[in-house]
Amino acid sequence: MEATTALRTNGAVRGFTSDPVSDAVVAELLDDARFAPSGGNQQPWRVAVVKSPEVRAGMASLMRPVWEEYQGAQRAGKRAFAFGKSTGDAPVAVPNALIDDIQSVPVVLAIAADLTKIAIMDGNQDRRPPVVGGASIYPFCWSILLAARARGLGGVLTTFLSRAEADAAPLLGLPADHALVATIFLGVPTHQNTKLRRNPVSSFASVDRFDGPALTDEH
Repeated sequence: MEATTALRTNGAVRGFTSDPVSDAVVAELLDDARFAPSGGNQQPWRVAVVKSPEVRAGMASLMRPVWEEYQGAQRAGKRAFAFGKSTGDAPVAVPNALIDDIQSVPVVLAIAADLTKIAIMDGNQDRRPPVVGGASIYPFCWSILLAARARGLGGVLTTFLSRAEADAAPLLGLPADHALVATIFLGVPTHQNTKLRRNPVSSFASVDRFDGPALTDEH
């Protein structure tokens, strides 16, 4: 698949057919994704390909309350977990196919990052939490999704399990000094959304300064 097409049509997929995805294909995706950039080429990623029904069930049970808290905040018109904080709104039970039907998802990947290999350049700022360390791990995650798209698969990256990292760590055997950064679900999509809605470049890009004139094709 041509790169521009993949970038413009790789919508999140949360529904999958019953078609299996072989270990060989998963290995191919990871083989492509390993060429993602990372600070100092440290390649801090670790991947658990979760097949065990018991482990998957445990992941789902940990994600469910986080999802319901998220929905409660959204229902109240607030941005859930902004700066990592809970809003205190009552949780709302809403179906979530990835959580409810996790056993039927063809591929479930838990992604961890070795924090000893990541330079967190904004760790000295007064704000919390630091964010730039993600530059060394999320390109790898996105590369997995692009590699899947190129093979006719679809997927989605979620971070709900990361909020329950302390409980998920023993379940997944998370190594010391590692952060649980994402859960990726993959499979043959029941529908691949290719008509994506995104803000135009002029709405977020400006010249010279963040308060400068909007960048347009005339600049």
